This record gives sequence, structure tokens and C-alpha cells, in this order.
Amino acid sequence: MAFAQSKVDFEMMTWPEVKQAIEQGRTTALIYNGGTEQRGPQNVNGGHTLMGHATVIAIAEKLGNAIAAPVMPFSVNNANPQLPGTIGLTGPLFAALNEQVAEQMIKNGFKNVVLMGDHGGGQKELGEVAKKLDEKYSVQGIRVIFCDEVYQKANSDFDKWLESNHFPLSSHAGIPDTSEMIYLGGDKGWVRNELVAAAVGDPMRKPGEQRDPNAKRINNGIQGDARPSTAALGQRLFDLKVDEAVDQIHRLLANTKPGTK
Repeated sequence: MAFAQSKVDFEMMTWPEVKQAIEQGRTTALIYNGGTEQRGPQNVNGGHTLMGHATVIAIAEKLGNAIAAPVMPFSVNNANPQLPGTIGLTGPLFAALNEQVAEQMIKNGFKNVVLMGDHGGGQKELGEVAKKLDEKYSVQGIRVIFCDEVYQKANSDFDKWLESNHFPLSSHAGIPDTSEMIYLGGDKGWVRNELVAAAVGDPMRKPGEQRDPNAKRINNGIQGDARPSTAALGQRLFDLKVDEAVDQIHRLLANTKPGTK
């Protein structure tokens, strides 16, 4: 059986292929953090990691000079016996793990390291690790940066688009998560497609809106209404993540000269 050779996926490359890629200019390492977390009854627990892998590969391909490190499968989070789908790490352990992996990629010969995450928990730690390592290595001409827009800006922009197009409010396991997982893996078992039509959870409120005392708590892991989720919406969010990440990485690496902090 023949396997397609990957030019950007570190774990699917041999060491001579990695060495040759670096020598040919692929000197940026992308460290993407996924997560193992309950995503409602309709989405598999590994959603963050599965989406993260597809996202980071697409970012690496679009950058043209990058290789994607193996996606980290855990985030800053905590298990819950009522919704047993989460395996989390503490903030300090998550930070230490990313710091060591980043330094390992530098030892492998990469000149730029980009830290990213698909989960809200851990964003602060990634920023702190990037700042610490950039200060340590920039004098050697090596950059370590934090690409937050792949998460914060892309999701915010998508939420604004959903609101302007009159979609119902949702967040965790809602329209964004479910749609992206349908787009990327709806035919791969990532989503229980037959459950999407009933994927409504705890009601959400707009900022400043008073809580409805009569609103029933469902507690199924979904925040808001995921029922309108589609592959087309998922592609819109996925493309936003890739485009905004590539744009920010270009800006961060171009705008700050090594050793000028």
C-alpha cells in the first residue's frame, strides 16, 4: 500500500525528510494545541485536536515555509463526572509542556516557532511562554511568537457574522464547533449527525441581558442552539481561522526584528 508523502506534517515525515525540508527553507515550526473535552451529545470528545490538526496543516501549507508539529491533545481544563468527556491539564503543566516542545523544535533546527491553541483555556499560558522564549532566543535570531487570532479573532468574527445573519446564540458545542466538525469530519465519525437536529442546550444570553428565571437548565454540554449547524458554516469558520492565522504570523515575524526588545 502506497502512502502519500507529507511535506508539512512532522509526525508523518522521516528525519531525513524533516532535515531536507529545513534546509530548503521550511524553518517555521507550528505548535498547535487541541484538547480532549466533552462537546455535547453530538460531537466527539477529541474535537479540538481533530479540528486543530486540520487547521494547522492548512496553515502550514498556506505559509509555504512551515512544518506542523504533532497537535497537543490536552488543554487547560478539568474533568467533570456529570459530563465525562474531558481530560485537562493545569495551567503550569500546560505551559511547561509547550515550553519544552518549543525548545525541542528549536534544537531540531527551526528558526521560528509559533504557538497556537484551539481552546480558550491555555491562551494566556501560550502568550506567556512565547514571550519568555522569544526574549531568550531572539538574540540568536530565533523567534517564538503566539498566534492568538486563530482562536480569538476568528471566532469573534464568525460570531458577529452569525449574529448579523440572524442565527441563534451558541458557544461551546454550538454552531461554530458543530459546523466545523461536520465540515471536516462529518463523514468520518466526528459528529453524530442524527443528533444535530436535537442539539440544543442551556439557553444563552446576550451581554447585559437579564437571566430568564423560567429558563430550564439542560446541562448536556451544549451552550445555546447548535441545530442550524452545517458544513457550509463550518467551512466559513475554518477558512477564517486559516486566513487570520497566516496573516498574523506574517505580521508578527515581519514587524519585530530579532534582538530589539
